[in-house]
Amino acid sequence: MWTDGACKGNPGPGGWGVLMRSGGRDKELFGGEKVTTNNRMELMAVIEGLKTLNRRCDVTLHVDSQYVKNGAQSWMKGWKRNGWKTSNKQPVKNVELWQALDEQLQRHDITWVWVKGHAGDPGNEKADELANRGTPRP
Repeated sequence: MWTDGACKGNPGPGGWGVLMRSGGRDKELFGGEKVTTNNRMELMAVIEGLKTLNRRCDVTLHVDSQYVKNGAQSWMKGWKRNGWKTSNKQPVKNVELWQALDEQLQRHDITWVWVKGHAGDPGNEKADELANRGTPRP
């Protein structure tokens, strides 16, 4: 699975995209919001991709967002322990999305792979194209 988010302005109209590949078949997902942020769209892409899986799966998840990867692999454990507060006792931004992601991560076995965005990775390029397709036009 490759995921990406896009935003025209931050905040502004934004989209998320997912390319899923299994057994030689591809599935494409995308959507967006009129007013959002890039970080929210990066999170939505992962959440929406994982939600479509109707049974426990081994997922190799390619993301170009250090925010999402680090949040899921490192920061979330502390946030949950602290009642969804940061180490500075501030509320976690986008908490409802992090909680939704946490729920999805419990359902699957994830191998995280960070890829550099806009650097020629075909799956990432397709996810970016889908995220831009999902971005609402004025």
